[in-house]
Amino acid sequence: MSHPEPLVPGEYYHIYNRGNNRENLFREARNYDYFMRLYGRYVSPVVELYAFCLLRNHFHLLMRIREVETLCSIRPFSSIEEAQDYVSLQFSNWFSTYTKSINKAYGRSGNLFMRPFKRKRVDSDRYFQQLVIYIHRNPQTHGLVTDFRAWPYSSYGVLTSDRKTTVRRAEVLAWFDGPQPFVAAHQIAPNEPLIRDLLFDEVED
Repeated sequence: MSHPEPLVPGEYYHIYNRGNNRENLFREARNYDYFMRLYGRYVSPVVELYAFCLLRNHFHLLMRIREVETLCSIRPFSSIEEAQDYVSLQFSNWFSTYTKSINKAYGRSGNLFMRPFKRKRVDSDRYFQQLVIYIHRNPQTHGLVTDFRAWPYSSYGVLTSDRKTTVRRAEVLAWFDGPQPFVAAHQIAPNEPLIRDLLFDEVED
């Protein structure tokens, strides 16, 4: 198995994971909410979140790893590599804590998530719009809803409202030149050939 790409401070990533053996990660509404509460506990301190979508058996995140200076305000690190390892550990803690809860609640055992989780660095501004659209339209792409706006477990709803959120609303809307262009851009399917290198093979039953 190849070593996963490190999560470098200051860099943007499209992060993806799915259930082991195509198993559902989320069985009922409370699971989605609990997953995001754990995100707030473990991962929010070390990343900035720009877009997310949670589906039954996989999820997508667009994140930026916080700068080294911010990470060092949480705890001191002797090197960038040590900071990167800490960020990866926080993701591992997020997934393992959620897994333990699901295992206890539903009488299952073993890993819930694929390992390691997948990540691809986003290194060009021209990709951001299309990747955000791709993430938000995913439930419609997989036939879970006929209109992606009806899916409650994505950042689209908070980005088009004034609800309190940890998603970086102002920055995302600025990528689209404002709220109205943001909404209008989502009416068109993303240019997947443009962002092909940032996408993953997915499975949704």
